[in-house]
This record gives sequence, structure tokens and C-alpha cells, in this order.
Amino acid sequence: MISYPLTLIFIGKSGCGKGTQATLLTEKIKLADSREIFRLETGRRFREFVMKDSYSARLARKVNAEGGLQPEFMAVWLWSSQMIESMKENQHVIIDGSPRRYHEAGVIDSALRFYGRKSPIVVYIHMSDETARIRMANRKRKDDTDEDINRRLEWFHKDVIPTVEYYRMNPYYRFVEVDGEFNFPEIHKSILQKLHDIFLE
Repeated sequence: MISYPLTLIFIGKSGCGKGTQATLLTEKIKLADSREIFRLETGRRFREFVMKDSYSARLARKVNAEGGLQPEFMAVWLWSSQMIESMKENQHVIIDGSPRRYHEAGVIDSALRFYGRKSPIVVYIHMSDETARIRMANRKRKDDTDEDINRRLEWFHKDVIPTVEYYRMNPYYRFVEVDGEFNFPEIHKSILQKLHDIFLE
């Protein structure tokens, strides 16, 4: 039994396997504890949203087509609306895909404090740009062209790295950094080792 409802935030470059690691850890939590799990997957929800025919969805598609970054309010809406509408008391919370900017991290921080979340855990999957390029190219997604990959990496260094440092230096959070150069099972093993006091083998 895990002693308190966990809050986990996964951060890393595109291709590092944030979603995969979030899923693996979700399964581990299910085996260790009977509490429900509330999973925030902002990337999946955004992809569903932009397929709609609303005015906002059309504008968001235009931003995507031009290779731009969505405005911060859009990212905040994607996860905050899910929290407000669906999150229950005493659930484990897993956040995959947010925050992506420094100011968004502050908004998430205000939400976690509002809900009284204890010692949120930030899992930063660190890997080189070279490895990220290879993994994104191997996904063979339409939006993984060389130009898009370069833009994503540039954006990561400009916007996401300050977010990583925000969490690293904030005593409210437990910051866990793992080497993303390994395969996904090895990364999962490394995460569990860093969180050994929660997941006692």
C-alpha cells in the first residue's frame, strides 16, 4: 500500500518515451495500491481537440500547420478543464505532456497546491539531441520531418529547460532525473530505483 496519493509529472524531449514510462508506472501503481489513478495526457487530448470543427480548433490547426507553438492558455485549458471536471479526491495523479513552458509550470503549481497534493514527483527523462532525432525519425509520424524535429528541439531548449530547472530548484517537488539513452525497460527500472522508498520490491 502506498502511503499517500502520488502526483507524478513526466518531462523530456519528444521521443524520450514520456507516455510509455507514464503507462508503465501507472501499471506499477495499480499493483501496489487500490486508489484510482487520474491520468492527464494533454498531447492525446489536443490531437482529439484539433480534429473538431470549432473556431478555436481551426485556429489551433493553423498554428500547427505553420509550425508554431500553441499559446499557453490552450495548454492550461487542456489539463485544467480535465482536473476541474474529472479529478476525484484521494486519486493518484499522473501528468504526461505538461508543463511545456515556465509560466505554465507556475499555473500547475497553483493547481497542485489548491488540491493539497503532497510532494509531487517530477520525472525528467534526459537524453541527447542526437538520440531524440533518431527516435523521432523512427516513429515515422507525419509531423516528424527534419524541419519539425529541429524546431521541436530548439523549442525544448528555449522553453522546457527553464521549466526543468524550476522543478529542480523548488523544494515542494521531488525531482528525479533518469538517463533516457537506454531502452524503455531500462529507463523504467531506473525510475523505480530512484523511487525505491515508494515502490519497495
